Amino acid sequence: MATAFEEVMAARGKGMPTEGEVSITGTDPVFSTRFRIGEVCAAVLGGVGVAANDIWELRTGRRQKASINVRHAAAALKSSSYLQRPDSGGVFRDVVNPDHEYMRSITQPWPTKDGRFVLTHFGLPNLKARMSRLLGLSEPTPESVAAAVAKWNALDLEQAIDENRVCGGMVRTNAEWLGTPHGQVLAGKPIVEVIKISDSEPIPFAPSVAHQQPARPLSGIRVLDLTRILAGPVCARTLAENGAEVLMVTAERLPQIPEHVIDTSHGKRSCFLDLSTPEGAARLKALVKDADVFSQGYRPGMIGKLGFGPEELAAIRPGIIYTTISCYGADGPFSHRGGWEQVAQTMTGICHDNNPARPHLLPAAACDYTTGYLGAYGVMLALARRAREGGSYHVRVSLCQSGMFIHRQGKVDYQQPNLELSPAELDEIRIESKPPHIGPLRHLGPVLRMSETPPRWIRPTPKLGGDKAEWPVSGGVQAAAE
Repeated sequence: MATAFEEVMAARGKGMPTEGEVSITGTDPVFSTRFRIGEVCAAVLGGVGVAANDIWELRTGRRQKASINVRHAAAALKSSSYLQRPDSGGVFRDVVNPDHEYMRSITQPWPTKDGRFVLTHFGLPNLKARMSRLLGLSEPTPESVAAAVAKWNALDLEQAIDENRVCGGMVRTNAEWLGTPHGQVLAGKPIVEVIKISDSEPIPFAPSVAHQQPARPLSGIRVLDLTRILAGPVCARTLAENGAEVLMVTAERLPQIPEHVIDTSHGKRSCFLDLSTPEGAARLKALVKDADVFSQGYRPGMIGKLGFGPEELAAIRPGIIYTTISCYGADGPFSHRGGWEQVAQTMTGICHDNNPARPHLLPAAACDYTTGYLGAYGVMLALARRAREGGSYHVRVSLCQSGMFIHRQGKVDYQQPNLELSPAELDEIRIESKPPHIGPLRHLGPVLRMSETPPRWIRPTPKLGGDKAEWPVSGGVQAAAE
């Protein structure tokens, strides 16, 4: 079986990098899980380094060294957990959101009437309201959710969850998942799909300018980020840390989880646009005309109904890299369903095999973050292809595909519970920033190391909706070096 890094490189289609270009050090376990989530994340981040190098070579004619520590990569899988803000005495303390902790207490696998388990997801207020109606609950608690789920047979509840447009699913073993028609569809696909959707002229990268500060790999690339809550924002954050100009687009009415917004928005700008209005849709289409990447994580089918499907945008902006991030992927009988990190773990066998005695979620959002990094990797591969041969491309990644990828890498043993990085280890990768709207923050910085263009964010996390819906004066793929 291919190693995780070999499988990542297979999506590149150019073989392995030269020996010594990528260094991955360390091993799992980092956290209390049998799965090699740190090693898998490190492999994907190594792929990001190679893809950045491919672009850097197009710009400069040279390549650089990339390195990643498995323990640091594992920490990146739960980076919002390491957010800190100063207390009244100026001492940095962990940020704790009681609402999020409550959501996690009720978003768990619960036993059903027929002896199986079903995870019911209560991630946002609108989903919580719909799931509560389905289960007949006024204000869900762990005890009341458990009692309600126990009245159902597992597959009946999963079907009802689908019909009521909420999120959840029956806990499956990996073999059961791979035996489903949907699991079989995903098993036949690569971990990241880069699909050419139309022809257009090549758009080469502007070369580095010798007498100026060297450009970074994605300097001049413009990204529209229409995603929320982890995988999509991590994808765009990764592009930002390699030099891209990223504009987050959301509507003021859409619910968010504050600590995830803060932690996944470093390096970006943020604006509000309501795509359900003619004015909002027109403004976004104007932004698309000067964009290089359009990344969206809407419930399947929704963005196309608003006029922003991949083919429509390729017609508006030839050469666009359109990125779709979903739970179940674009094909197969479950592809219409919405989903979250916990749902992908539940469906693909991770939740079951993490603790066969009683299904148990991972101690980190491994599917979400891995999918986000794979999305950024796919975008970079597509941008390099666009520079060489032209074309518009559709990059597709999914949480369930990432869950299957993680499961394929096998398991490790750990001897003690509650494994975690030490404070000293976290200090190695923590940085401080000062967003004007919230004050000082301590948070994880980029964990991928590049010898010539260290990943970094040039601006702190923004106020949600605090910027204009426009591109800065400079930028675009033909922009000169930074």
